[in-house]
Amino acid sequence: MAGPRNQLTIQRILAWADAHHRRTGKWPHQHTGPIDASSKETWLAVDSALRQGCRGLRGGSSLARLLAQKRGVRNIAALPPLTIPRILAWADAHHQRTGKWPNQHTGSIDASPGDTWLAVDWALREGRRGLRGDSSLARLLAQKRGVRNRLALPPLTITQVLAWADRYHAKKGRWPAANSGPVEGVPDESWSSIEAALRQGHRGLPGGSSIARLLAEKRGVRNRAASPRLTIPQVLAWADACHAKTGRWPTLDSGPVEGVPDEKWSNINSALQQGHRGLPGGSSIARLLAERRGVVRALTVGQILAWADAHHKRTGKWPKMNSGPVVGATKGTWYGIDAALRRGTRGLPGGSSLCALLIEHRGYRPLHSRYPSTKDVATPSGRVARAAAKSLE
Repeated sequence: MAGPRNQLTIQRILAWADAHHRRTGKWPHQHTGPIDASSKETWLAVDSALRQGCRGLRGGSSLARLLAQKRGVRNIAALPPLTIPRILAWADAHHQRTGKWPNQHTGSIDASPGDTWLAVDWALREGRRGLRGDSSLARLLAQKRGVRNRLALPPLTITQVLAWADRYHAKKGRWPAANSGPVEGVPDESWSSIEAALRQGHRGLPGGSSIARLLAEKRGVRNRAASPRLTIPQVLAWADACHAKTGRWPTLDSGPVEGVPDEKWSNINSALQQGHRGLPGGSSIARLLAERRGVVRALTVGQILAWADAHHKRTGKWPKMNSGPVVGATKGTWYGIDAALRRGTRGLPGGSSLCALLIEHRGYRPLHSRYPSTKDVATPSGRVARAAAKSLE
């Protein structure tokens, strides 16, 4: 038999437990280890004595049961039973407070300290704590509260999806895409979930498709992700046809390509720039026509000033006629712009210069102090500024 010094009492065990809780903020359990640093006693030995009825104890208990009975500590092995009405009441209270229904990741249950929605979901699934099992929190709320269960969404059909798409197109004048948001008039349905079902083959759909592919196949809608390939000769042929009919070469703002359904010059320009649809990239409609057809674009004062502003922002200086290539212009140089301003070519009126233009519109003052400022420009045409600039160039 154990000696008197090895005897245990309920009072002594509770005193040790209270001291442990004050020191650590937690209640001990059988795997906590030594009771304190100065004692050879362990919580496992105490739990064993409580279970087996040795060392002066009656037995048939445990450390967890003792703390649950005497200190109200939650005993995971003997949790109170759950009922469906109780779970639904907790869920209703959560929804009323937050505007959302709980799920297994929602965390603790305010109305039942120590309980979590994950534990409730597990009990519903495994048939614990008085529940029948083979359910879940999502299934229960779908059945009893009509909450959408993402793992058991209603089936879809191609006919149904197309009907919703037709209605969307009739109302908005465009076809839906994966990012078009909720499906109007269909509670809890979204175009993104339809996209996922079409791609992955969920909800009764075959999979391997998408909204864009479905609309291309069934409604003839252009699928940008599967646009036909382009070639440089093809683009040039369309540009030649545009010029022959209108007398103008196309630009990225020219709109649809005549005679080519669903093709736009802006899309072609993007493909030329970014290297899409079989094109090498690094080009544009303007560059292509300049290289292959010798097309030189007309200039405007606003365009020249925009390039000059960009040059000044980048370098801290205003451009001069010997400043080299114009960044952003197709094969353009500041010398060429100055020449066009002087001679009146490329759509400009002539009789000016790059220096005079910057004096008139940007208050440019060259290092020579004899240049006038913008306040010295007598007329909107800038004749005084141009004359002064020209005399000093």
